[in-house]
Amino acid sequence: MKTDGPFCPADAGAEARPVRSSLVRWLPALAAILALLLAPALWNGYAVVFHDTGGYVGSVLEWQLFPGRSFFYGLFLWLTSLGWLNFWGPAVAQSLLAAWTIHLLLRCHGLAAGPLALTLHCAGLALVTGISWYTSQLMPDILVPLVVLAYLLLGLHGQALRRWERAALAAMALLGLLSHMSCLALAIGLVGVTLILRLMARWRHWPVQVRVWPGAALAVAALLLMPTVHVLLFQHPGFTPGGSAFLYGRLVQDGLAHRWLADHCPSDGVRLCALQQRLPHTADEFLWADSSPFRDLGGWELQSQEELGRLVRATVAAYPAAFAWNSLRFTAAQLVKVATGDGLDEHHLATRGVLTGALPQSARPYTEARQQQGQVTRSLFRTLNRVHVPVAWLATGLLPLLLVLGVRARRFDSALLAFFLLTALVGNAFICGALSNPHDRYQSRVVWIAVLAVGMALADRGRPGEGEKVKG
Repeated sequence: MKTDGPFCPADAGAEARPVRSSLVRWLPALAAILALLLAPALWNGYAVVFHDTGGYVGSVLEWQLFPGRSFFYGLFLWLTSLGWLNFWGPAVAQSLLAAWTIHLLLRCHGLAAGPLALTLHCAGLALVTGISWYTSQLMPDILVPLVVLAYLLLGLHGQALRRWERAALAAMALLGLLSHMSCLALAIGLVGVTLILRLMARWRHWPVQVRVWPGAALAVAALLLMPTVHVLLFQHPGFTPGGSAFLYGRLVQDGLAHRWLADHCPSDGVRLCALQQRLPHTADEFLWADSSPFRDLGGWELQSQEELGRLVRATVAAYPAAFAWNSLRFTAAQLVKVATGDGLDEHHLATRGVLTGALPQSARPYTEARQQQGQVTRSLFRTLNRVHVPVAWLATGLLPLLLVLGVRARRFDSALLAFFLLTALVGNAFICGALSNPHDRYQSRVVWIAVLAVGMALADRGRPGEGEKVKG
């Protein structure tokens, strides 16, 4: 059943309906949806922050690039906070983007997508997943799953979307690609997935229209735009800095960095040889500990990044089988690390310095928030994760079943949804787990899309197989 919405009427007749009537029906629902998706921030008394938040804000305040902190997401924070006036703006914007994207997905799958239906879906997600902790957070994490859904909609349902909807989805996706390198890598992988689906649909004569070019164009645009802006504004010829350090941290985590140094040192031009006795055994210690030899190399300076890049290439070339096996192990580990709240109960000193020092107008509301008063605790997340973790595992495990059932019932829209989301979850686990190191935050920020797919399947049960062109 197609339904209309505040953003997108479902048919030409809906366009004639008075705008006032539509707003009257939708405003209470939007208020309820915002309350659900902003619940952690409302309880906290301030938007939720993370260690990296200060770096994104600082990139715009100081007009420079920080390692692993996108200047583009910093601009998003600046714009949506109305020039740092109020940090509720970014959280509200992120919540609205999430709700709108879910609305489009429901509508394009022929499901009820009106005020009550959308509110119920958002309520379910807010209760059994960590989505609201990401929509409420001053981080680009929520953009990762939204990019996945945008690529799905543009690639598989583009013909059912209005021109302005496609443009808005593309803009949101481009923001995500520019906001984090892992998001850009995932998008490139999704282009490949979409191409495979297009070839399969043609080969098997599936009644679907798959478009590869929208996702490919967005990936190319991000690959060109990011280094161009960096050169023009910062004289930095490349992408968001810090990639080599994060990759080498993965090799430290799995022991291959220690093995290469033990086998090849001393080696000309490798300063880390003299420091190998101090090399820690986790990526986090290597990157962030004050005693790490990473500091002696120059930390995040360009010279250090160049040496670590050479060491990454040399280590992978020396032990390709071990690297591949460890990549599989880390990907599997990342798939099941889905707990909500990773790092949110810690002291965020760098963020505190920016939000209380450089932005005095935010000092009082920031310091008075529950998070800064130590009330966002590990015990809080242990309670939430008694629900969030098993639900995430169950939903991820059900995606292959939904794929098989969809194909058998000739419900190709449902089957392709399950396949697309499953490959996105595995791809995210590989990018974050195998190319960095597994953390709960990396998978919990995206796993709610699997729960959404299961919820859609439950709402859609009983509809007969189509055997014809899938409804947009």
